Amino acid sequence: MIYGYIRVSTDRQTVDNQRFEIERFCSKNNFKIEQWIEETISGTKIPEKRLLGSLLEEVKKGDLIVCSELSRLGRSLLMIMSILNHLMLCGVRVWTIKDNYRLGDNIQSKVLAFAFGLSAEIERDLVSQRTKEALARKKAEGVILGRPVGKKSTRVKLSGHETEIQGLLDKNTSKSAIGRLFGVDRMTVYSFIKERM
Repeated sequence: MIYGYIRVSTDRQTVDNQRFEIERFCSKNNFKIEQWIEETISGTKIPEKRLLGSLLEEVKKGDLIVCSELSRLGRSLLMIMSILNHLMLCGVRVWTIKDNYRLGDNIQSKVLAFAFGLSAEIERDLVSQRTKEALARKKAEGVILGRPVGKKSTRVKLSGHETEIQGLLDKNTSKSAIGRLFGVDRMTVYSFIKERM
């Protein structure tokens, strides 16, 4: 499957320029886009909150994604590297037009995949280290971390679903069945009903 991916950041921008660019590129290289993915959303949003997230789950080995440039995939280098690493590990090719990237099943792509994976791992370690240092500093300053002992969270997974839960209870739906519907344990349902409804 050959996908054309287009992303613009605002409604004022148009997808037409990117579509024209991709169609002209495909025409020169004698292939056709089989499915278009077009979205108007900021590249800072994680892929899971974009149509790109669905595409990343859908693609299979041998598929090709064509986009105008790598910056269409994301704003930060780390995000782009993470996306490309995922696609290369899945055996999906990525071609860009403006920056002329050809990521596929070749030695250069495998080297890039290794570099992307290593960079992402280093970044995760650095984030973890910075978080631990910040927490240690706060603790040294006498700041109490976490929720106070005995105080329950004001928001739980079932918050906002009171009407739905009440409707299910009115239909004599069991607490276990309600738990399965919302992906929580039946004891969580019991506690929620007792304390918040």
